[in-house]
Amino acid sequence: MSGTIDPITLQVIGGALHSIAEQMGNVLYRMSYSSIIRESQDLGAGLFDTAFNTLCESDSTPMHIGSLPGYLRGIEKRVPHKAWKPGDCVIHNHPYEGASHSPDIAIVMPVFFEGELVGFSANTAHHVDIGAATPGLIIDVPDMFAEGMLFNGLKLYEKGRRNGALWQYIADNTRVPSLVMGDLEAQIASAELGVRRFEELFARYGKADVQAACVELMDYTERMLRAEIAKIPDGDYTAEGFLDDDGRTRGVTLPLKVTVKVRGDGVEVDTTGSADQVPTCFNVPFDGSTKVAAYFAFRALLLDTYTHQSDIPQNEGSFRPVKVTSPKGSIYNPVAPVAAEARFCQIQRMVDLIIKALAPVIPDKVTAGNAATLSFAAYSGVRPNGDYWVFLEVHEAAMGGRPASDGPDTVEELMRNTRNNPLEDLGMHLPLICDRYEVRDDVAPGAGRFRGGQGVVKSQRFLTPGFMTHESDRHEDAPWGAFGGKEGAVGRLTVHNVGRPDEIRSEPAKLSGLRVEPGDVVSYYSPSGGGYGDPFERDPEKVLDDVLDGFITPASARMDYGVVLARTDDGYDWGLDREATAILRCERAGRAAGRGESHAS
Repeated sequence: MSGTIDPITLQVIGGALHSIAEQMGNVLYRMSYSSIIRESQDLGAGLFDTAFNTLCESDSTPMHIGSLPGYLRGIEKRVPHKAWKPGDCVIHNHPYEGASHSPDIAIVMPVFFEGELVGFSANTAHHVDIGAATPGLIIDVPDMFAEGMLFNGLKLYEKGRRNGALWQYIADNTRVPSLVMGDLEAQIASAELGVRRFEELFARYGKADVQAACVELMDYTERMLRAEIAKIPDGDYTAEGFLDDDGRTRGVTLPLKVTVKVRGDGVEVDTTGSADQVPTCFNVPFDGSTKVAAYFAFRALLLDTYTHQSDIPQNEGSFRPVKVTSPKGSIYNPVAPVAAEARFCQIQRMVDLIIKALAPVIPDKVTAGNAATLSFAAYSGVRPNGDYWVFLEVHEAAMGGRPASDGPDTVEELMRNTRNNPLEDLGMHLPLICDRYEVRDDVAPGAGRFRGGQGVVKSQRFLTPGFMTHESDRHEDAPWGAFGGKEGAVGRLTVHNVGRPDEIRSEPAKLSGLRVEPGDVVSYYSPSGGGYGDPFERDPEKVLDDVLDGFITPASARMDYGVVLARTDDGYDWGLDREATAILRCERAGRAAGRGESHAS
């Protein structure tokens, strides 16, 4: 059907599709009740055709929108095309039927034009509590049934009539019904807007032109990605790493291995060699998360909006050139009924390993090692009236150094694009106080010509007794340095009580249902990114800036960067000793040459 629509109409329809997805996302986060959606924007929204192709997506969390075709394919098993009626609304979150993981609940509504099913309006958002074994998040549970409520293609509305029994069931099985029910209403409003806008688009331009435009836009995105993949030399490129543990068996690491197989204008991501599935919920739904991680990696590496000359629509076309292979029964393709809720650290590392594998052949497009993990904390407790309070928080981390600039500090990197929660929001609604929220200062970021980004430290203090569950990793395997850069720093988690400030204990990255008392402070230190390029090639002025900003010490400047600093005349600050720096760097280069090493060794 390519070429059957004029270019101007194509551009107008393409812009309209993107605008609809953005409006859907805006309605969802502005109407939501829980901070994880209202503030963090842990959501995705878009429109889809009847073959479940993504036609447009909101500019929100990459994980969500890329997973929605999987939700739709899962729903089809329960609600085939002929069973959809105008006014229907389906809820779905089954991890073995396409969902990204069970807390990410999707709302799907059909779009009809002149009595014919022409597509779907859908969104997904992370719900604060779905009645799982521990409030908000889970780590160590025996199977998927302990993850909480599982919805497999159930109709919340049928022909516009509300399914009251299902609504009551949901309200009765969450610890925070006011938040969950309010968020579901926001999702429905978002999906209804998508239905209305999509119908208006069909009415204005006609079915033939809208569908032709959708096909051409997807084909165009596919061609653009294939053209970029074709520039990479054919070959198999492998990278390996490991995860700390599965959240139960401490001290036993889980191997990770990614092989990127480039053949012509297509690519396969193969996770063979990664760990077998584990008995906790530290597994990854294949359709809803593993595949999406691979799609994201190549979209980000090769079609980045800010580095590519052309505007490339965000749609199904970017998925088509990428094949994903994960053996059944592995951590990236588990077999039901093993739990699979805590899956984000694994897919972050998968993306980071794809970057590492391809670094030798596309050095101008990659970063050094990113934090590539997730710190997802669930704080909870019971109010005096017996009601639960639950708060979910995603902590920032850091990216690795880049080909022409330092890695960004304290950011949501790779597949997560959520925003931080305002401290004022925390104080107004919950018995928590943030005692510390700043750039990490206990370690240095990875040294390099362009240094790694520095991580964040955040400390939350409980004012009442409560619970905490924490989903994270990378307390053992530091982010890697690239092209002579040095590795970054691992993360850590500590707990102490304000009444006993010297009694600080370290906790593992993953913990489940930790009981805390008033005055207990939980502090998370995120990993710091690896450095890119030889540190001795870094501009000495930038090294001085890092010392003055507190990122590194004068001793580190000398040892890691070959930069000599001296006290200024007033004795309170540091200045650059250019002559001593030049001598030190020359000596280092001479020693390396004498050993037959490269300057970056």
